Amino acid sequence: MNTTKQENRLLKVIPVMLAFFAMGFVDMAGIATNYVKADFDLPDRVANIFPSMVFFWFLIFSVPTGMLMNKIGRRKTVLLSLVVTAVALVVPVINYSFVSMLISFSLLGIGNTLMQVSINPLLSNIVKGDKLASSFTLGQFVKAIASFIAPIIAAWAAATLGDWKLLFPIFMVVAILATLWLGATQIKEEDTGGKTSTFLQCFALLGDKTILLSFLGIMCHVGIDVGVNVTAPKILIERLGMTLADAGFATSVYFLFRTIGSFTGAFVLARYSAKRFFAISVVLMILSMAGLFIFNDLTLIYISIALVGLGNSNIFPIILSKAMLYLPEKKNEVSGLMIMGLFGGTVFPILMGMLSDAMASQTGALVVLAAGVSYLIFLSLRLKEG
Repeated sequence: MNTTKQENRLLKVIPVMLAFFAMGFVDMAGIATNYVKADFDLPDRVANIFPSMVFFWFLIFSVPTGMLMNKIGRRKTVLLSLVVTAVALVVPVINYSFVSMLISFSLLGIGNTLMQVSINPLLSNIVKGDKLASSFTLGQFVKAIASFIAPIIAAWAAATLGDWKLLFPIFMVVAILATLWLGATQIKEEDTGGKTSTFLQCFALLGDKTILLSFLGIMCHVGIDVGVNVTAPKILIERLGMTLADAGFATSVYFLFRTIGSFTGAFVLARYSAKRFFAISVVLMILSMAGLFIFNDLTLIYISIALVGLGNSNIFPIILSKAMLYLPEKKNEVSGLMIMGLFGGTVFPILMGMLSDAMASQTGALVVLAAGVSYLIFLSLRLKEG
């Protein structure tokens, strides 16, 4: 009987994990921004609008999505997110221009907002209790695989087929497959009793110190994530004179080690203290920032990028799981608020673009990233044991 239950649970987890993979498509924003910048000859402050457009929608739609889940359910919300993601990926195939890419990135952000808010609560309907943080981390591991291969596919498509944009239709096929598979999977969800929280009730949760600190922590985590994604190739181009095609692999290095970190974290978090693991992660990020400020050697820069990938890989699931377990009766609302923190992916690139242009150096971008790491140092000291 137990074996049958485990098999049924696995059959439900697999399509959810494929949706996590589709969630990773949002991270193509980093490498795509570098290609769009080159294609249209844009300055940093303009080019960085593209990843900012992706994450801007987390501010607008996160809380409404939490409310929507109470009405239509978590699985249907994830399905809606996959449909929007597929549409976002078809836009550059139909037309490639500055405006069409803004539309594509915006739809990608809207779809990702819907997915980020709903997929973790949906997973909590399948996986229970103290295994939740490690399950979230497993999802982040699967997501990181998509993030890791995006720059590789783009570089391969550009070098072999002469068009980096073939990345979009390839990922679109996966999004459609995820939609069909999850659509055919039945998942029993918790009954919300038909109650839907108002905007004020959702935002009132930020009045709780634990929820507020968690929200700001996610803002910094995502800001660092998007910031490194966009800036790593620029650092190599600036300091070592590399071409974009070669420098783009810096993004893959980041996501490779974020993938390794997520995979490792899925096992470590199932057995050891999340607080201690969080602190170790932050130490790795401190070392990384120091290296990115100091080094001009390719190998040492790659090591620094790898360290921030490892360090940043488990910050999100630790913060999110602790926030959701802190207020278990408000999972949908807390998830919406926490995902709204992904708006940090809009704030950081804008500040980084402005400061790097002002300083005529990517050192300006690194200053903003270092500020985000500084907050995570503070948060690691405030995190409760568990």
